[in-house]
Amino acid sequence: MPSTTGQHVPSTTEPYAPSITGQYLERFGQFGRPRAAGDAVLLPVTGAQRRFLLVRALDRSGRPDLVPMFFAFPRGTVDAARLSAAATHLAGLHPALRSRPTVVRGVPVLRLAAPDVPVTRVGCREGEGAADALRRALAAWAADGPPMRMLLADEGDQELLAVVFDHAVCDGWSLGRVVEELGIAYVRDATADDVEEAEAEGRLDAYRTAVLAQLDTEERASSPPHLAYWGERLRRVRERTGAMRARKDPLADGPVSGAASALLPAGHGGTAFPALLDACTAAVRELYGAAEDALAPVGYPWGGRPAGAEPVVGCFLNTLVFAAGSRGGAPGATADGWWDDLDRADTPFDAVVRAARAAGSRWGGGLDGLLTVDAVRDRPPLTLDGVPGREVEVGGRAVRGPFAVSVTQGSELRVRMVWDRAVLADRDAERAFAAFTGALGGAG
Repeated sequence: MPSTTGQHVPSTTEPYAPSITGQYLERFGQFGRPRAAGDAVLLPVTGAQRRFLLVRALDRSGRPDLVPMFFAFPRGTVDAARLSAAATHLAGLHPALRSRPTVVRGVPVLRLAAPDVPVTRVGCREGEGAADALRRALAAWAADGPPMRMLLADEGDQELLAVVFDHAVCDGWSLGRVVEELGIAYVRDATADDVEEAEAEGRLDAYRTAVLAQLDTEERASSPPHLAYWGERLRRVRERTGAMRARKDPLADGPVSGAASALLPAGHGGTAFPALLDACTAAVRELYGAAEDALAPVGYPWGGRPAGAEPVVGCFLNTLVFAAGSRGGAPGATADGWWDDLDRADTPFDAVVRAARAAGSRWGGGLDGLLTVDAVRDRPPLTLDGVPGREVEVGGRAVRGPFAVSVTQGSELRVRMVWDRAVLADRDAERAFAAFTGALGGAG
């Protein structure tokens, strides 16, 4: 089978090829700098960004992964033109928010563009509510437009605002900063014209420096011992349900995903992450059985900005892979394995996939599940002229892969699972969710 990087996958007896990150840096260096005035400014991408661009390339519909936040305001609160100007001001400061993910000569890059963040008012069709209208608009997202956009829909005495990012330019860490700065820019009536050229250039240099520092970290984490570790760790992983295939109807108006949620008691200091991984195993075993010979890949974001780099907005969180579905082992086995994984957490996703395949896995890089964990205090509400927006869920949107679980840590544990109805029947997904929450109850 071909590798997800388009390169030869070595057999288990062949030496590892030069690191994917090293090859990427070499190829980017051949054309990454403008050669003449007016040439496009191209920026390198992190391993995390490469993963999202790869997923998009493997999706027949070409749809990107989107990160939307939804805020409910009293009707008449949002001045769309003023909000667009404030957001465009932010895009002028943060290079990632005005860059278009693309591929040049087979190399994934970000192409710098003029800052532009539109706010589009979406009308409701007959029988639709605001959530339905926003879901329909998100399904029709054009991949070649600005990476940050906003959608606004009215319903009764409130208006629902969607602040949406292409995931290739923004990870979870960035969301809180963008929301806070957006509220400040809105109060100040800021526009793109307020960004001085020297400041924009300084921000651009800081972003490029941070990405190159991250790539240096990833290259060092792609040493043969690291790759051998991941190869052995994931050699029995394979996708169970065709997670990377495109939906038959990617622009469906109706709910294409199911959801379930629960509130659980949280222990002092929150629930330990290995307990959440064990809960993923419980869910996978409910879906696919308890056989140990083929484990399901469950991804979770982890990492941070490179040491010494400025905390720039972008996409830096790597996706680590947990082999879910085994019968378990000695008490604490998941925790011990997880700590070992974190020692090698900077190995980029595509290098991990190659290592697993070199070790004999037939895994192509798709994820059967995704786990994300947030703390309630991590993200402020979007506040416009002193009016805080109430963050709400808009369900029924397309899911990348069979299922995804989000856990919010606070005084209680808020657990939400969504699933792709084209892959999992509601009754099966609901049983898996019950197994997940049941495992957490046992852990407490």
